[in-house]
Amino acid sequence: MSNLTATGAPALVDVRGPRFVAWVTTAVLVVALLVSAQNPAAAAVILGVQALVFAVGAALGPRRHPYGLVFAAVVAPRLGPVTDREPVPPLKFAQLVGLVFAVVGALGFASGLVPLGLAATGLALIAALLNAAFGICLGCQLYPLIARFTPTQ
Repeated sequence: MSNLTATGAPALVDVRGPRFVAWVTTAVLVVALLVSAQNPAAAAVILGVQALVFAVGAALGPRRHPYGLVFAAVVAPRLGPVTDREPVPPLKFAQLVGLVFAVVGALGFASGLVPLGLAATGLALIAALLNAAFGICLGCQLYPLIARFTPTQ
C-alpha cells in the first residue's frame, strides 16, 4: 500500500491500531529487558525478532505490520467505528526509528556490551510506552523535521 491515496492525499489509519502496536511492542521490550538480566543472548534474539517486526512496519506500513494485522483481525472488529485517523508516513518513520534502537540493542546484548543493549532497549521502551499510554509518538513528532530536510521526488 502506498503512502498516498488515489487522490494524492496521505493514506490514513485508525489511531487505535498504532496504539495497540505500541502496547505489544512495550510488552516485548519489557520481556527483553527482564530476560537480559539472566541471558543477554536471549535478549538479543528477542530484540532481533522485534527488529524484524519494526522493519516490516517501516517498509510496508501499519496495515501490513504483524501486530497491526492482529489488531485488524482480532481487536478492531470488537471496537466501535473509527473516529480518528492519522497519516501513514510518520508511522512508518517511527517504525524505522524503532528498528534502529532494536538493532543497536540486539547488537549490544549479542556482543557483550550489555549497557548499550540496556540503554537502546530502554529508550525504545520509553518511546513505545509514551505512544501506548498517552498517544505521544516520538517518531511521528520527529517526522516533519526530517521530512523538511528530505528532497522530494
